[in-house]
Amino acid sequence: MIQVFPAHTRNSSDLGWLKGYKSFSFGDYFDENNTSFGVMRVCNYDEIAAGRGFGPHPHSDMEIVSVVLSGAIKHEDSLGNVAITAVGGVQRMSAGSGVIHAEYNASDSEPLSLFQLWFMPAKRGTEPSFENVTYVPEAMTNALLPVVTPEGGEHQAKIYQDMSIYLSKLEAGKELVFNQGENRRIFLMVISGKLEANKAQLETMDSARMEAESTLLLRAAEDAHFMLIDLP
Repeated sequence: MIQVFPAHTRNSSDLGWLKGYKSFSFGDYFDENNTSFGVMRVCNYDEIAAGRGFGPHPHSDMEIVSVVLSGAIKHEDSLGNVAITAVGGVQRMSAGSGVIHAEYNASDSEPLSLFQLWFMPAKRGTEPSFENVTYVPEAMTNALLPVVTPEGGEHQAKIYQDMSIYLSKLEAGKELVFNQGENRRIFLMVISGKLEANKAQLETMDSARMEAESTLLLRAAEDAHFMLIDLP
């Protein structure tokens, strides 16, 4: 089963310094029928003005991943971690038993755009941790590049949940096949371009939620940049 969510159906807000687009209930936006997809709790696309960001605030028992699309983000937390992540980088914070962090646009002149993704952890109350990794952008051309996995590894952040995040840039007319295990879910977000997913049509910033799709055929109707998340 594939359910497509067109870009215009996302909740949007504009605070001037922050333009946000929410795929799930978050903050002052609440829809009792759209609070999660399996362990996936948040998918926010944010555009943050130069020199602005979110001051210190607490989190607990959540796996939080930031995928930078343009510009760079600066992270600071109560564990003593300080990191800047630019395009080609991913941050993973396991909030665990509790952590305070802040995140800002690292530039005083350039805007920042990113996805922030939240997932419920496999276990609650674990020791909080942070990881900042880079990947090779060219490696996602006509391929599914894992950037977050349960095992972690070179160019992969380790997440404490049975799930993986893949990025891809698929050239027009090219195809990829993703084979899904039983009793699992797929979340798909088209960052730019047009993509067919088992013949479902998706355009820029459309998303899809899939269950019981053992084989997923992805075809680029035009050059497409997308994110695929394999979930329990």
